[in-house]
Amino acid sequence: MRLALVSIGASALLLGVLALALAGRGPSGAPVGVGAGPFRGSEAPARIRMPAFSLHDVDGAVVSSNGLIGKVVILTFLDTRCKEACPIIAGQLASTAALLTTEERSQVAFVAITSDPRVDDPTAVRAFLERHRALGTVHYLSGRTPTLRRLYRSFQILSTLESGDADTHSAPVRIYSRDGVWLATQHAGADLTPTNLAHDIRVALRR
Repeated sequence: MRLALVSIGASALLLGVLALALAGRGPSGAPVGVGAGPFRGSEAPARIRMPAFSLHDVDGAVVSSNGLIGKVVILTFLDTRCKEACPIIAGQLASTAALLTTEERSQVAFVAITSDPRVDDPTAVRAFLERHRALGTVHYLSGRTPTLRRLYRSFQILSTLESGDADTHSAPVRIYSRDGVWLATQHAGADLTPTNLAHDIRVALRR
């Protein structure tokens, strides 16, 4: 029953976002590509910091929140089995990186945290990233299931572990400042496009 309610709630949320997108509006209700402030995505509440983490990428290298300080971080949550939002997001991140200059890219980190560490092993992750032209661009991170459960709570997102469905999980694309403060969010099917994301990254880089 709990999973059914979660799925219904997530489906209603997705339908709401899609309805806004079809109306030419983002999750905040503002026209797509036009935010109330400098960002084209939805601006985050003031001074919420990125939760601390230390996870491994597909090559086994450690990527930590502390190690990302000094870079603008684009962070989302993906599942390699997801057929709906995740392939779109991975492709959009890769396309966004291609719009940035070499200097800009050196100051930005594209990070995806697995929504289900039970299935996102290095083989599955590498194949997913290659399929969506994101290998070498997106740091796709995983770790132990108990560690990830705590991290999902810290980020306040719904994971595949809770929903039981690879296509039912939170997948916001969050933009964090160089010092780890959450600045804005874009959403697949609404305001997330390579042009919008590149714009918001440049705003964050100027701060």
